[in-house]
Amino acid sequence: MKYDRIWNFNAGPAALPLEVLERVHEPWFNFMKGGMALMEMSHRSKEFDGLHNATIARFKSLLGLGDNYHVLLLQGGASLQFAMLPMGFLPAGKTADYINTGTWSTKAIKEAKLFGNVNVAFEGKDSEFKHIPTQNELKLTKDAEYVHVTSNNTIKGTEFFKFPEVGDVPLVVDMSSDIFAHEIDATKFAMIYGGAQKNLGPAGVTFVILRDDFYQKARTDLPAMLTYKTHVDKNSLYNTPNTFGIYVIGEVLKWVEEQGGAAGMEKINRAKADLLYGFMDDNADFYRGTVEKEARSIMNVCMRLPNEEIEAKFVAEGLKAGFIGLKGHRSVGGIRVSMYNAVPFQAIEDVVAFMKKFMANNA
Repeated sequence: MKYDRIWNFNAGPAALPLEVLERVHEPWFNFMKGGMALMEMSHRSKEFDGLHNATIARFKSLLGLGDNYHVLLLQGGASLQFAMLPMGFLPAGKTADYINTGTWSTKAIKEAKLFGNVNVAFEGKDSEFKHIPTQNELKLTKDAEYVHVTSNNTIKGTEFFKFPEVGDVPLVVDMSSDIFAHEIDATKFAMIYGGAQKNLGPAGVTFVILRDDFYQKARTDLPAMLTYKTHVDKNSLYNTPNTFGIYVIGEVLKWVEEQGGAAGMEKINRAKADLLYGFMDDNADFYRGTVEKEARSIMNVCMRLPNEEIEAKFVAEGLKAGFIGLKGHRSVGGIRVSMYNAVPFQAIEDVVAFMKKFMANNA
């Protein structure tokens, strides 16, 4: 493989497109002929200002969003947004609906309860998080301040492809791990947020997209760094941003455009998922999926092998064969193949070939 690279199935920080890494490497020492690396440049420089605004514009273009949306590129990860969201939009005594489909939504619920009432409109732990709820399974609050959903559950391996209908209540989504992985109608959402390190760029940047009518309801009597108005007014430049991370995100977004946008990425991602899940289903006695077929993520494929000893051997031999990141999350064990946008189809072909050979030697 070029540069002696291995196939990266890490869940995050995760694979980046090789084409993007090459583009970033080329101007490393003399960015835009400024005589220095981007990481050395001021975030107030014209060079960074241009790429920063271009990245925001590309975000909006790829999602089909108009001027009534604000795109913020912040820090603190989705984990900070778990608290900032209810801090800004859930007054004491009011209620927000949360749909619990995994580890990250569980964490979001815990934070929200510090600020107001939380109605768990669906409790996924009752089905061991193997299931994505249908509309009639949701117990929504009529006058909720917002409804929160986690679109893709990296640890459990489930994903939303049809989002809840919530009427006039603002719909908020944590889209950390499947942003631009498939087509969505982004205008359905009052807020989209997530960490960049899974599908967009390096660790250290958080994207927050706010529809203006929802944003106008946010509290402004909070500490400056925890107030959305601060970051909207300052175009995400109230404090020094992760300049390098934002640059790489911009290059990844260019790459997504070159693949045909979210629609083009979806075709590739579904082909990868069909190949891997198809092999699993044909060999279910050895590679057992852990979630309902209707709920399967096209980003994170989770499976169990006959026993933990064989799973450990699979991970070890996989690493020797050139595959990293195959071990399931420590909280659930098993095997996980994280195949975000940057993971090419060939990587899935190669890992399926490895799985076939491993099964023949260990069944």
